[in-house]
Amino acid sequence: MKIRLCWVLVVLLLLLSGGLAYKFIIQGSVGAASDGRIAIYLEQSERDLVLKEMRTFLLSVQQITVGLNRDNLQQVAQAARQVGTAAAGGVPGSLTGKLPIDFKRLGMDTHGKFDQMALDAKDIGDKGLVMEQLSELMENCVACHDIYRFELEPAR
Repeated sequence: MKIRLCWVLVVLLLLLSGGLAYKFIIQGSVGAASDGRIAIYLEQSERDLVLKEMRTFLLSVQQITVGLNRDNLQQVAQAARQVGTAAAGGVPGSLTGKLPIDFKRLGMDTHGKFDQMALDAKDIGDKGLVMEQLSELMENCVACHDIYRFELEPAR
């Protein structure tokens, strides 16, 4: 009898753990937005943090294009490095749990593309390659803005 109760508890705990993992790692805090995109629900401070990161991406892209225009691949490398994967480390766990897995993948891929661009601009120095990388990186930005939008969490 006790063994059966233990197994029931183990199964219940596994189901609960799986459900929580799905909610906080895979699904996130999402819903349907009025414009057909996926709404990601965040607190004001979390929304501000994500939007600031996106503005930083945009500033880096602007600095990269200036560097390309001036044939200054050191500037390109420096601007790209500033928003590489090292910049992704400051995201609070509470925010990470609200972001759907596909958004997280797209974000980490974007940071990785900036890292690769920084390395290639510095080590290879091929302006054409960097332009191709910038184009691919911008596809991530366009896709993200096409799929997602940030909304404040609904009042409870």
